Amino acid sequence: MKITVIVVSYNTRAMLKECLESLFKYPGGHELEVFVVDNDSKDDSAAMVRETFKQVHLIENKTNVGFAAANNQAYELATGAYIILLNPDAYIKPGALENSIRFMEEHPDCGLCGGRLVNLDGDLDPSARRFPNSLYKFLTLSGLSDKYASSRFFGRGDFKYFDHNSVQEVDWVPGTFTIYRRRMLTQTGLFDERFFIYYEETDLCLRAKRNGWRVFFVPDAEVVHVGGGSAKTRKDQKFDKGGSQVLKFRMRSEYLYFRKNRGLFSLLANAGVEIGWHALRYVANLRPGGQNRSLKRAESSGFVSQGFRALWDTRMGRFSPPIPW
Repeated sequence: MKITVIVVSYNTRAMLKECLESLFKYPGGHELEVFVVDNDSKDDSAAMVRETFKQVHLIENKTNVGFAAANNQAYELATGAYIILLNPDAYIKPGALENSIRFMEEHPDCGLCGGRLVNLDGDLDPSARRFPNSLYKFLTLSGLSDKYASSRFFGRGDFKYFDHNSVQEVDWVPGTFTIYRRRMLTQTGLFDERFFIYYEETDLCLRAKRNGWRVFFVPDAEVVHVGGGSAKTRKDQKFDKGGSQVLKFRMRSEYLYFRKNRGLFSLLANAGVEIGWHALRYVANLRPGGQNRSLKRAESSGFVSQGFRALWDTRMGRFSPPIPW
């Protein structure tokens, strides 16, 4: 069976090489049609692909068109029975491809599925998700979801209580390693290009669900995920506390997602929880307390200002700023 794999690259030369090596080492008995879409990298990523992986179809963009649009470019040319999206900072482990494709074949009502993600130390990364809302935002910001991870209420947003060792139907799965049924994509399309990066996969999973498709987490399709490989090259941007997402871009896409799919009230509730939380943290650290309090004030101030700026940039979630962001 021919399987199409799409990898979008932006300044990830070394990781991209390792990603492609792992992919071709463990093809799972399938014929692979591999596309690499390079988003105007400055580190010779495209040259490395041309010279080292001649079997790869290389698309070289002259500007960074974003993750959503780059994947769509390759999808228009894809001929595989299934479409797999793979991040350049993700490395296939033995069995990942064959197990995920087998699952799709055995579950014709499954429109897409995602695999089990682990970091370089072998620790689990969140790989099964529920659609975001203001409650889950509060539980995450407050630390309650981590403190009471085994609780089905507090750990609900990211299935923190779930051991990730069994198949689980979920709302959405990260785009790090995702398998899409072509028939589903013919119905829904791939990504909404208003999302430059982040939330495009959440939006697509919501569209899939609304069209009657199911989304699953599959534990025996395991991938090593470094995390933030492309984002971390943006030295001109501030990052979320986890360090793997560009804060401004994440907020913009989040507001676009909520306004598009849930309406203005949900957008304001979600943004209000985050901006309000960090505003309260800023006030709480106004008392004199040395360098530590000063750093916390600066961090909270940055989140608040970025939140209001993202609301302005997106015209309250109705407008996607011109690319590249």
